[in-house]
Amino acid sequence: MNFKKIFGPFLSILGLAALIYGAYLFLVPEEGDWKIITVCLVLGFIFFSSGLGLLKTLKDKN
Repeated sequence: MNFKKIFGPFLSILGLAALIYGAYLFLVPEEGDWKIITVCLVLGFIFFSSGLGLLKTLKDKN
């Protein structure tokens, strides 16, 4: 079993969830502090981009 096939989508979904949560906190300012919003958005971007990078470099063997 290829590790990239599991870890790539997992990181992409986790990053997307963090980006959505950070956007929610940004739109509802009573819910979170600016530090929490920044951390959620930065980590979401890092996880999402690394997950897409893993999926992009994945090559299927025929």
